[in-house]
Amino acid sequence: MNEYDMSTFWHWWVVVLTLANIAGIYWLIRWTAKKRPGEVAEGSETGHSWDGLSEFNNPLPRWWLYMFYFTIVFALIYLVLYPGLGRFAGMLGWHSGNMLNVEDSQYMQERQRAEERFGPIFAAMAEQPIPVLAEDSDALATGRRLYLNYCSTCHGSDARGASGFPNLANDFWQWGGTPSAIQTSIAQGRQANMPGFGDSLGEEGVEEVAHYVLQLSGRPDADEARAEAGQARYQMFCAGCHGQDGGGMEMLGAPALTENVWTYGGSLAAIKHTIEQGRAGVMPGFQELLGEERVHVLSAYIYSLNPD
Repeated sequence: MNEYDMSTFWHWWVVVLTLANIAGIYWLIRWTAKKRPGEVAEGSETGHSWDGLSEFNNPLPRWWLYMFYFTIVFALIYLVLYPGLGRFAGMLGWHSGNMLNVEDSQYMQERQRAEERFGPIFAAMAEQPIPVLAEDSDALATGRRLYLNYCSTCHGSDARGASGFPNLANDFWQWGGTPSAIQTSIAQGRQANMPGFGDSLGEEGVEEVAHYVLQLSGRPDADEARAEAGQARYQMFCAGCHGQDGGGMEMLGAPALTENVWTYGGSLAAIKHTIEQGRAGVMPGFQELLGEERVHVLSAYIYSLNPD
């Protein structure tokens, strides 16, 4: 439903309620500004005191009061120019359109104008292979703008990630760092699904496997005795995805455990939590939102972040 599908009852309900609120605010300002019988002169003490502090009759500064009046005038002008009073479309004729059928909406008109302007640019860029595009400064500037708009919230403005969101500026790729793998990740999204093994391993088993994982990554804080005990458990529960040597498996999105690079944190406590509870990270796909050509340009920017 849009503003033009509104019934007569709800149209007048919105009109009356909106205008009554604006009128009520104006009346409240005027009423509170009235001088009361017995009110002391402006700047004089009212006779009230708390903890030795006296109250003075100091009204609001005039500029502050005028700001309230300005907001009322602004609201009335806005409601005359833009929709806001029921079915009234506003004198400028702006409307969002029915979002179930947006062909004639303001949003679609603006989007069409943007596509007419920028579409040929993205089309030309999309004809170039990602490695070539990754060397083009103009394409990278465009890709960075796309990244900041759609990716930086999770992966950070510097692409170095955060807890639960991989670092994109290093040489470690959970799902593969080839141009096609990166483009697939962006276009289709990824769904990680590591089950928790707390019930199967028990508390001590989780501890031992965690120390073995630390040992695989070359960490000096791994307890050798516990790591040795955890090796057999690792081979039973973890090697099927992460590999017998901990090298990972990009096809499954199972990260390498030998590089000391951790999406969810590399502390002993974080690793134990991962083993015990599992992880289920989800990255949405952007193909439908951005389109194939913009995904191509964005992929080139992400590929360019690879230090190699």
